[in-house]
Amino acid sequence: MQVTGKVVVVTGGGNGIGKALCEVFHGAGAARVIVADLDVHSARDVAGPINGAAFKCDVAQEKNVLHVIDETERQFGPIALFCSNAGIGGGFDPMSVNAGGTSDEPFARSWAIHVMAHVYAARHLIPRYKARGGGYFLNTISAAGLLSQVGSPAYSATKHAAVGFAENLAISHRADGIKVSILCPQGVDTNMLRSIPKGPQSGDGDLSPEQVARDALAGIEQETFLILPHPQVLGYMRKKTENYDRWIGGMAKIQAKMREEFGK
Repeated sequence: MQVTGKVVVVTGGGNGIGKALCEVFHGAGAARVIVADLDVHSARDVAGPINGAAFKCDVAQEKNVLHVIDETERQFGPIALFCSNAGIGGGFDPMSVNAGGTSDEPFARSWAIHVMAHVYAARHLIPRYKARGGGYFLNTISAAGLLSQVGSPAYSATKHAAVGFAENLAISHRADGIKVSILCPQGVDTNMLRSIPKGPQSGDGDLSPEQVARDALAGIEQETFLILPHPQVLGYMRKKTENYDRWIGGMAKIQAKMREEFGK
């Protein structure tokens, strides 16, 4: 799909990958880029220079996602591309004392933002996309959804669930002309990455948000389901499925190294 002349929505658009996506889509000729973010001031800062529009949005709340969809289509026309990009990096414990954690909160919050936000966007856009003969979803997930995230069971589990939902979304609605891409980078130089303990997610080098956004645009133009800004992730996926036990053993060694480093 070409974004030229299209209306695009980006959640979590006020910073990081979301901000870069907004700028790249504008540069590619999008008719209007809608910047949705929990921090509306950041959203406005991004929207201003690109002649976009800003909305306050907590993607964990279905009514907020629906409001963005309704108001965007009322004011600017049909949404062609919805980028469900917002994410959080909470629940990290390098020592991984207990994968079950001590409370439901990290799991519940991650589930709401990393899974249900994608569900809400699909729930309210699929009928419109069907009526129009098609549309596009870009879901920002993570290589953690394909591999794992040492140090955060909540992040890993919900990102895996996000991949599963996106797969089903693509399978269920291919015949409706609805396209789906998932963006799965490893380390990206963002505030979120800097807020968590340094770990294996940065082992292959951190990419800039701008590079990741350019890769996302290329993937959308090619209508590729799996977009891997770090191409080596494909090799890791193959090794994982070729010998799961060996892969678990290797990841456990990484966990042991993290415990050693952070336990000093």
